[in-house]
Amino acid sequence: MRALLLTALALSLGCKSAPTIIAGPVAGAVAAPERHAKQAGEDILRDGGNAIDAAVCMGFVLAVTHPEAGNLGGGSLIVVHTAKGDFAIDAREVAPRAARPELYLGPDGKPRPGATLVGPLAAGVPGTVAGLMLLHERGGRLQRERVLAPAIELAEEGFKVDAPLHDSFVRHRELLSKYAETAAIFLPEGRVPRVGDRLVQRELAGALREISMHGAAGFYRGWMAQRIQETCGKYGGNLTIGDLYTYEAKVREPVRGSYRGMDIVTMPPPSSGGVCVLQMLDLLERGGYDWMRPEQRAHLLVEAGRRVFADRAVYFGDPDVVKVPVAGLLDPDYLQSRFVTIDMTRATTSADVKGGLPAESTETCHLSVADNEGNAVALTTTLNGAYGCGVSVSGVLLNNEMDDFTLLPDVPNQFGLLQGEMNLLVPGRRPVSSMSPTIVLKDGQVDLVIGSPGGPTIISVVAQVIANRYAAGMPLADAVRAPRVHCQWMPDEVLLEPSLSPAVRRTLTELGHSVREKKDPMGDVQAVGRNSMGRLHGVSDPRGRGTATR
Repeated sequence: MRALLLTALALSLGCKSAPTIIAGPVAGAVAAPERHAKQAGEDILRDGGNAIDAAVCMGFVLAVTHPEAGNLGGGSLIVVHTAKGDFAIDAREVAPRAARPELYLGPDGKPRPGATLVGPLAAGVPGTVAGLMLLHERGGRLQRERVLAPAIELAEEGFKVDAPLHDSFVRHRELLSKYAETAAIFLPEGRVPRVGDRLVQRELAGALREISMHGAAGFYRGWMAQRIQETCGKYGGNLTIGDLYTYEAKVREPVRGSYRGMDIVTMPPPSSGGVCVLQMLDLLERGGYDWMRPEQRAHLLVEAGRRVFADRAVYFGDPDVVKVPVAGLLDPDYLQSRFVTIDMTRATTSADVKGGLPAESTETCHLSVADNEGNAVALTTTLNGAYGCGVSVSGVLLNNEMDDFTLLPDVPNQFGLLQGEMNLLVPGRRPVSSMSPTIVLKDGQVDLVIGSPGGPTIISVVAQVIANRYAAGMPLADAVRAPRVHCQWMPDEVLLEPSLSPAVRRTLTELGHSVREKKDPMGDVQAVGRNSMGRLHGVSDPRGRGTATR
């Protein structure tokens, strides 16, 4: 409880911002997309908490310091490894009871631009708070009040805006100014906070205190639920107290696979990410990724992605409503039938690739934690688009996750993804996700905890980092830093990072791929791995503003 004592002492002395740094070694390692979350996670581990305590603490801190993606008003997918067993938590948003596809369609029967992206009609029932509380109940060691204290302090006392956050406010100023409650927080006096300005979010601190005192009920019941209903109704939304009251985060059995003698524990549906990552790794292994030249690896990655995303478009939906054929998609004979259609001398046309079984926003974020007791948490959380739908309630930004449902088959969402009929918008359903929180076990010991934001590119990014580390033999930092490629079946194109070598670009073009450079970074991996000496350490993607335990 040393951090709480330091906080109380500082406040009693009239300090503007209480110190929270605890001296001493970290009993594990963390990687986070933002420095305050990393510091809070390390402090929890120093203070006797385990990886679960640290992950929950970091999740709440990100709602304060990483507002474009960290959240209380969005959803999360979590994969956990403990000595007692592995489990996954599905805290995905669900469609409100009043949601109907026709609410988002125009008179011509086509989707209205922005209807699933901006305003409270775009919001699903939030799941993050329920998910974090369920995670803490299943394995946390410290008191709930201790775990939430850093987030409450940062919201109440504020923190200094850094350059990346300032730039994010500038890029999204139009959305942030659309609703008065949100503008009052992020555009005080009508201007973007400058670098070095202190961002104070006292309403959010109040919401966090309610959760600290009452757990998930502090968000899904009482005055917070009432305010969500009132604010959504004010702007034409349909989220109600009833939707919040009946929301449930669910414990699910993880998807398991093997790769080069290691066990992979990853996220099951409603995420497509875990299954798709395992499919990609299998296809890369069959193709000989370990001995290939960079140009061949890039081509194989593209062709594997083309087939995996064709399956994604057809077979995934809410597992409580539709049957997702996980075993069939991971069956070795099926994957071999997919692999033999890959030609290493030319590109396949996406129109010629179909889902083959017989009859996430770029503004997501991820954190990874592992402790010295053998526990590990991979947690990916999102509002879908940056700052969600733009509406905030008592400082809590609401998601725009309705865009992840299928309104009409063969009509792409904001990421260009085609969605299948199994993902149709139906009240109470959970939309398909690409989030891919993953844990790799070597001889039963945690060897890698990994995940990334990036919408559909998450799948490609996580698979590439794992393949680069274990098949190509790269140190973890190099595997994370390496240039990335992505193909999601439709549209029929390949996204390339600017850092990709001219030789690889030239080869992909010569093989017949339609290539396009992606200006924004592809992913923001947060990983915890084990080095050659057996010590845990973190790696934060240089593409982002995160940081990790070294």
